[in-house]
Amino acid sequence: MRLPFRSKRLLALAVALTAVPATTLPAALASAVTAGTTTGGTLTARSLLAEPEIPDSPAGRQLRWFLGAPDRAPLAEGELAEHLNSGYLSSLTVNGVNAFLKASKGFRLEKLTKETPSALAGTGAIGEQAFTLQLGVDGDGKINLLGLTPPEPSVPAAPGSWKKLDARLRQVAPRVGFLAAEIDARGRCDVAHAVAPDTPRPLGSIFKLYVLGAVAEKIRDGGLSWNTKITIRPEWKSLGEDGLTGRPDGSTTTVGEAAKLMISISDNTATDVLIHTVGRKAVEATVRRWSGHPERNIPFLTTREAFLLKGVNHPAQARAYLALGTTGKRAYLRDTVAGQSLSDIVLWQKPREIDTLEWFGSPRDVCRAYAGLLKLGGKRVSAVMSANDVGLGLDEKKWPLVWAKGGSETGVLDLSYLARSAKGRTHVVTALTSDPAATLDERVAAPELISLSRGGFALAGDE
Repeated sequence: MRLPFRSKRLLALAVALTAVPATTLPAALASAVTAGTTTGGTLTARSLLAEPEIPDSPAGRQLRWFLGAPDRAPLAEGELAEHLNSGYLSSLTVNGVNAFLKASKGFRLEKLTKETPSALAGTGAIGEQAFTLQLGVDGDGKINLLGLTPPEPSVPAAPGSWKKLDARLRQVAPRVGFLAAEIDARGRCDVAHAVAPDTPRPLGSIFKLYVLGAVAEKIRDGGLSWNTKITIRPEWKSLGEDGLTGRPDGSTTTVGEAAKLMISISDNTATDVLIHTVGRKAVEATVRRWSGHPERNIPFLTTREAFLLKGVNHPAQARAYLALGTTGKRAYLRDTVAGQSLSDIVLWQKPREIDTLEWFGSPRDVCRAYAGLLKLGGKRVSAVMSANDVGLGLDEKKWPLVWAKGGSETGVLDLSYLARSAKGRTHVVTALTSDPAATLDERVAAPELISLSRGGFALAGDE
């Protein structure tokens, strides 16, 4: 996990203000600040740029506050509560927001690129380091999205052979898995090339394919519809930067909206809402059908439970849970974890329990999950899965259909794709990487995995 799983922000790479235990935000932004402020008091070209006019709107007023806040950080909880959505502040924590504000000191807004009453985007810099700004507010005018992200790194050229692909893959992390396969007419994964295809590894947000599968099966069987309304309960909320997390308790969403948010922006609260709606055991049944390693995912955790198990009273709570059998674990989740608050979580900055408290699968398992979703069919499933290509960027004429899901937590970075060629052949490419001892440098690893994935599709022979 790098809770939350950030497929939408995978290329923003860890500098945005996110609700991430073990967030790399302070280190990543601090390094950018260091690189960008070596000019000290020297007058630079950027410092001569005139500041843009900020609109007198709910978002504009919060932007003015933010631009002045870093010079006064750390700020009291009371002031932060006046400006940030309560759920957003709770998920980020007061310390997390203040760490971000301190690291943002010196940010100069240069241009606004998007202006609406509830959202602003722009460009600016800290010293000579460029950043993109995003800010959004809720219906009460309080901030529910705030981020500074560096320019997206360029993706290297794709490898021209499987041998080169394998060599580059092994440079990404000490533990890797890879699979390029074609899904045949019977829904089987016909492997073209693989590295450790049957070794289960932490999946990060790729586990949400199983949740979508359980939802689609429930709809197929008549137990739900895409338009079924769901009430957002406070005990179902998880950590996250946008999506359903910032919605008021007791408000409603639909199955279709929650599914799209779960896949397209990897919304953790949307995920947990769907797990509760279809039932944990329904998701587990889908895992048993689609995975060769279902026992690693029973009980099937919600993202909230995973946060709490890793972040509250660690390592005692994690060890207590892991020492139990399946029945005991279910009881522990019900009787102990369910009563805990997200505010009890203590953030962590190194890989934590990635081999024990996660969701697991092999590259072949991921292919089987894609094959299962493909077999369920339907325009709605396809629309959900194709809402975000997670940076793959294949030629649309050659590959008119692309599905994608990525996942990450500290020490884990995974990418998975399905693409159908203009010739009508369907391929899946999955790369799973992890390091239990150190944080992966996503600014290097993410573009590299995208490049290797592009290479996987090209080498599969349909281009």
